[in-house]
Amino acid sequence: MGKVVLVTGVARQLGGRFVRRIQRDPDVDRVVGVDAVAPEHHLGGAEFVQADIRQSAIGRILAETGADTVVHLDVTGTPLGSGSRTSVKETNVIGTMQLLGACQKSPAVQRLVVKSSTNVYGSAPRDPAVCTETTAPKSLPSGGFAKDAVEVEGYVRGFARRRPDVAVTVLRFANILGPAADTPLASYFGLPVLPTVFGYDPRLQFVHEDDVIEVLRISSHEPRRGTLNSGTFNIAGDGVLTLSQCSRRLGRPTVPLLLPAVTWAGSLVRTLGMTDFSPEQIRLLTHGRVVDTTQMRETLGFRPKYSTAAAFADFARGCGAGLLPPEALAGAVDRIAELSLRGSGHLPTQSAN
Repeated sequence: MGKVVLVTGVARQLGGRFVRRIQRDPDVDRVVGVDAVAPEHHLGGAEFVQADIRQSAIGRILAETGADTVVHLDVTGTPLGSGSRTSVKETNVIGTMQLLGACQKSPAVQRLVVKSSTNVYGSAPRDPAVCTETTAPKSLPSGGFAKDAVEVEGYVRGFARRRPDVAVTVLRFANILGPAADTPLASYFGLPVLPTVFGYDPRLQFVHEDDVIEVLRISSHEPRRGTLNSGTFNIAGDGVLTLSQCSRRLGRPTVPLLLPAVTWAGSLVRTLGMTDFSPEQIRLLTHGRVVDTTQMRETLGFRPKYSTAAAFADFARGCGAGLLPPEALAGAVDRIAELSLRGSGHLPTQSAN
């Protein structure tokens, strides 16, 4: 009998791609995709079960399928369709709790792979130059996806203690980019003008979506000789890029803002319907984040095909020339500049006369 793999979060492009890839592996007999909404993309020969992992039904599904491998991809920072931040948080945290409870009760489960993020390290001015898997954040994230990821990892560690017979792998991905990437940072780089924090040029790392699929596939199987795919691993392409290098490679102009004005710029781009500036993204665009990937290469035995620069280049090729017509672009630049000057006290407010 081959492996039975259950995958959550298959309505998203990344989940759909992984399902289509894993079912081609010769030792996989059956793949079951689970999500609260039906995917718009095809899942190949995989079965699809429409279910909300926040509900107890996930336990019944796990028992009925007899899945021995669970790949939890429904941990994300962006809502799907018309979803809200509240629903995303509930799926991330409560959904993970329900899924882990179901896995704990299932004697068939032998391997659990969880998608996490390097956001768990936060971004702070006194952070180390490079974070390892054992680096503790200077201050725990206070909200957003970063806090969700910290909570999710805490629940996963508790599960690993209760079920030491299950091989548990947590993959902390750097910012995921590629032609089909749907992440907050990909949306930011899609802006026609990039708001930046005045006086800062953060270092950034990226991982290509193709490498994400491959490392998930490797982690779903028994380790190769000389490797060990249980534990927590940073996953990122080699090298770093600064934000200024990214903007030049995109051909996007930047507008440096004083830090207090960045939230006003975030309000503007939300109004324009282009992207959202969460506090965690503002901190990333201020202080940056770089992680060590020694364990990924030496223990997990994975070497990404794409470096950070190559992943960004592939993303940039499909990024397009801009999201706004020239008139709207000029208006956005003027508005951002005005907000920056007003926030710094250099622009007088209009009198009531």
